[in-house]
Amino acid sequence: MEVSPVSIRSIIDQTCTAVEADSANAQAQIRAEGHLVGPTEVTLRTGRHSITVDEPASLGGEDRAASPVNLALVALASCQAITYRFWAEQLDIELDDVEVKVEGDLDLRGFFGLDDTIRSGFNDVRVKVTPKGPETAERYEELAQAVDEHCPVLDLFSNATPITTRLAVPAG
Repeated sequence: MEVSPVSIRSIIDQTCTAVEADSANAQAQIRAEGHLVGPTEVTLRTGRHSITVDEPASLGGEDRAASPVNLALVALASCQAITYRFWAEQLDIELDDVEVKVEGDLDLRGFFGLDDTIRSGFNDVRVKVTPKGPETAERYEELAQAVDEHCPVLDLFSNATPITTRLAVPAG
């Protein structure tokens, strides 16, 4: 695994020191903004990054990019991998690599409003994590428990998060 030019350990130490000095340093607000540019294609910005999202042809899109639900699973997989890296550092567990596979089951009757008893989101998500390195199974189980307790996107999938939606209809 390629080593980052910035030490993860030093980032953890600096962040913990800053938060211990002032808990306000722990707060972050993440923003994303998107605009519909095609039948189902959306261009988005978050920070300095641009992202395109689209639906497959079977859902009226042109399949120019991953769909929102694909990106939700990608967000979970990538957050798991990153959280494994951070917590391996925290727990002094050697981690040479980590492979994360995520699958989700979606029933489109919920999205299309065909059955009000079926949710529009995933009804099941499965994550398979394969850590690689010289540690014992027990050490990797300890790492997995820490990751499950601290992975932000896993938390978003697992726990209800308050969401406030405001419709801003232009005057005129």
